[in-house]
Amino acid sequence: MANPATVEPRHAVGAPGAPGRALAARGGAGFDWLMVALGAWLIGGLYLDGWAHIHAPSLETFFTPWHAVLYSGYAAGTAALVLEFHRHRRRGAPRSAALPPGYRLSLIGAFVFFVGGLVDMLWHIAFGIEDGVEGLISPSHLALAYGGALMVTGPLRAGLHRDSTTAATWLGRMPMAVSLTLFVSLLTFFTEYASPYGTTWVAHAAAVGTSDRAFLYQSVGLAGFLVQPVVLMGPVLYVLRQRSLPLGSFTLLLSLNVALMAIIHDKYLDTGPGPLIGAAVLAGVIADGLVAWLGPSPERPLAFRTVAFAVPAVQYLLYFAVVLVWARLAWSVHLWTGAIVITGGMAWLLSYLVLPPTERRVPHDAAR
Repeated sequence: MANPATVEPRHAVGAPGAPGRALAARGGAGFDWLMVALGAWLIGGLYLDGWAHIHAPSLETFFTPWHAVLYSGYAAGTAALVLEFHRHRRRGAPRSAALPPGYRLSLIGAFVFFVGGLVDMLWHIAFGIEDGVEGLISPSHLALAYGGALMVTGPLRAGLHRDSTTAATWLGRMPMAVSLTLFVSLLTFFTEYASPYGTTWVAHAAAVGTSDRAFLYQSVGLAGFLVQPVVLMGPVLYVLRQRSLPLGSFTLLLSLNVALMAIIHDKYLDTGPGPLIGAAVLAGVIADGLVAWLGPSPERPLAFRTVAFAVPAVQYLLYFAVVLVWARLAWSVHLWTGAIVITGGMAWLLSYLVLPPTERRVPHDAAR
């Protein structure tokens, strides 16, 4: 059951002719799939722009084809939300219920994105164009990221809002999984400076006698194995606490996310993107099988925590296997095996925040 503190209020449908609440927008799979497609357009434009900045860094101007894809995706998503809002308003729905449950925050996100774009223009005028990692953490770009995140997670919130009996079909539940994938992909884009798929630091060895550089390579590389399991499993565990994901969700999530990251960073990957994408597909298939077998849920906390540990551990075990075969693994066995354990451990610890253990209350008399 969804946490009422984190999901938009549910609008009940009353008898015909009842004012306000009877006219509330209810949404459905059709609108969810539309918003998923437009969200994919937006995130696709984001990754195209990232690819352009990596492969053609001289394109430091706003008016590029890559920005055109990004901002047209934003405009299309905003237009769909505004039209849906006005359509239900004309039918008499109140402002608070003129969008299907889950999408009010998406409209707010469109506004945040618009304001962020204006601030970004002024930021560039005042401080110049960002370079490298600066582009991922400048306040104006983070505002765009926050707005975009609210937009693309509309279908996810809608899926969490509905009763499980009303979205029982695989096709009806998949927009939630695709929306989750888009959200995680946005997070990995903005944390690419700490990602094993941004640079294969595990294949970089310092020259003999340069211990400081070796420490740098190992520290930067290990940061990715701390950050990315949390980026991946935080949203996933939040969803699994409330809903079961349809079969194939992990295959879609891991394969698409890694493909986007590996393709735009291909020049920094000693293995090339192909083997890493193949390993991610295999990791996703294994994860889907494990979830189907164990059935993680709040009623099955051991299965929940097992999945939390196993998914990133399997993903990065296969990652290191790819580096071993297609490149040269420069890390010692102590480092790379420890990194795998760290990835699972980070997500396992996170599972206790998402699903706290049930406390055994001691009677007052016994406590005395």
